[in-house]
This record gives sequence, structure tokens and C-alpha cells, in this order.
Amino acid sequence: MNALLSVKDLTLKYGRHEVLSGVSFVVQQGDYIGIAGPNGSGKTSLLRALLGLLPPASGQIRFIQAAKRHSIGYLPQKATQNDPLFPATVKEVVMTGLLASKREPRIFTPEDSARADAVLARLGAASLSDKKVGNLSGGQQQRVMLARAMVSAPSLLILDEPTSALDPKIRDEFYELLQDLNTQDGVTIMLVSHDIGSIGKYTKKLMYLDRGLVFFGTYDEFCGSEAMTAYFGTVSQHLFCWRHSHGAN
Repeated sequence: MNALLSVKDLTLKYGRHEVLSGVSFVVQQGDYIGIAGPNGSGKTSLLRALLGLLPPASGQIRFIQAAKRHSIGYLPQKATQNDPLFPATVKEVVMTGLLASKREPRIFTPEDSARADAVLARLGAASLSDKKVGNLSGGQQQRVMLARAMVSAPSLLILDEPTSALDPKIRDEFYELLQDLNTQDGVTIMLVSHDIGSIGKYTKKLMYLDRGLVFFGTYDEFCGSEAMTAYFGTVSQHLFCWRHSHGAN
């Protein structure tokens, strides 16, 4: 397994306010990492640093081999479009995911159109191609925004609370889609979620933050960790482990 990125002794601040301290980890190709932690624990700040939006106060973020910041697909917390008058079609929105890699003049090509068609088909959204984005349901819009993040064939997919506005059935379908992308297509995924149960059910590794790195490893390592029992308590730790062992993995 090859490393995609390495984080070493990372500390993040907003002004003088420290939000994350001394974090080190390595993301391997094919990882599916669930990132959890209490409010204010530094989860979103970590993602912003990986995306180059928040410079480290100290420490290092190093992308390895083909993994570069421009090859990261990103799905933010509030990616959906609720305005029914928003004029763009699904396919047009998906193709905007290719703009960052284009030089001026940024003109879409037939190849871009074919790539958008292919990723929509892969995500089960081909029938939405010509529909206006503002007329879609929340679950459909989230699938379209995932297609936009995936159309450039990124080496790493980063998602920040992607299911927070979805009902439970659509949420589970979205998680299952992500799992297919990881296991069948080999997409490396880092996903922040407050939904600890779903993280335990679908992801391969757990990263738990609380202004620092409390735990990072596989679920077998988590379930056997006395230190994690002391931190989480027996009941919460058991819930994580039960969800994972009885989930989709």
C-alpha cells in the first residue's frame, strides 16, 4: 500500500487561538477514514489545512507521489443549491469540477462532456443530467455534488459532514455509494461526520480528534485499545465496535 500524504506535528491556529496541536498521521492509498470528535475539536480545520485554505502554524503537510492539492476532490458541508431558479443543469454543474485543471480560456470540450456523463452514470445519476439542479431533492443534489468532486478523478476525496441534511434512508444510500467508490474503484476517502454510528458502520479506519489526535487506526486496534476505553468509556467504545462488525464492511 502506498502513502498519499503525510502530516507531521501539525498545529493549527486562528490568530492566537490554537484549534489543533501536534497532529501526525499518514494516509495510505485505498484508505477510507472516518474523522470524528466533539464540536470544536479541529475536524473541519484539519480539512481546511489539507486543502491549503488554512496554513499550518507549525508542522508539515506533505503530499506524496501523484497526490497533490489540485487532485483532491472536496465536498463541503453546505454544497446543495436550494434555489429552484438556479439556471445550471446537473451536467453543467458536474463539469465545473474540471475548471481548476484548465488553462485560460476555460472552455469545456467534448471530452469534458464525456467525463461528466461517465461519472454521473457511475454514481447512478445519469437520468438527472439535463435537469436543473435547483429542482432536485437534497439527496439527488448531494449525489450531483459528489459527481462534481469526482469528475477530475482525484487521488483523494475529502467530505465534510456530507449527510447532515439528509434523511436516514438517503443518508445510508449515500454512505453505501461512498463505500462502493472505495472498495470497487479504489478511491481514497477522508470523511468528517458527527454521525459516529455510520462512521463505525462503513469506514475502514477511525481518526478521533479533540484539539489533538486522540486515536488513529483500524477498528480492530480501536476495539482492543485500553487507552480508548479509558477515553470513550466502555459503552461508547462497544457501540463503535458493534457498528463496525455488524455493518457493511
